[in-house]
Amino acid sequence: MSDARLNSVHLEAPRRQEFRAARQALMQAVGEQTIQAQEPEPAAPVTPHFVQKGMGASNAQYVLLDSEFLYPLKAGINTIGRLPDNDVVLEDAFVSRRHCAVVVHAADGCELHDVASKNGTYLNGQRIGGPTRLRSGDEIRMCDKNLVFVDRHAEPEQPGNMHTLREV
Repeated sequence: MSDARLNSVHLEAPRRQEFRAARQALMQAVGEQTIQAQEPEPAAPVTPHFVQKGMGASNAQYVLLDSEFLYPLKAGINTIGRLPDNDVVLEDAFVSRRHCAVVVHAADGCELHDVASKNGTYLNGQRIGGPTRLRSGDEIRMCDKNLVFVDRHAEPEQPGNMHTLREV
């Protein structure tokens, strides 16, 4: 499986090697069941999906929230960054083009991956060092941008407890 959004041609070495390693880890995190549950990739770039708060609803189980928008997450890889072909587009000069990604597994929750961003990805105030399981209410920070992860079918947990996949 490959994702055209995850190319590294725009990066200089050694960041290109870091990005490729992060991309490989991200691709390996997506299991067969999740691959089958993914929506087919569109033939042409589409406008990122978001709903302005108070202007409609999304029926997605997992969403990201900021002060203005609700970003529904789909099964599979959801990229976050400043490029317009990301699933979640953040307009901030310090957010990387492909900053991080949320993998929504078909059967077992979600995890956050930093994709070799220049300024790092933070979960509940701590920089993540690898794939990290997300829980409802977790706060994701990229530079000055904050998003809250919400599982609409779960009770919110206390933010501040990072749980890496290695610990779970």
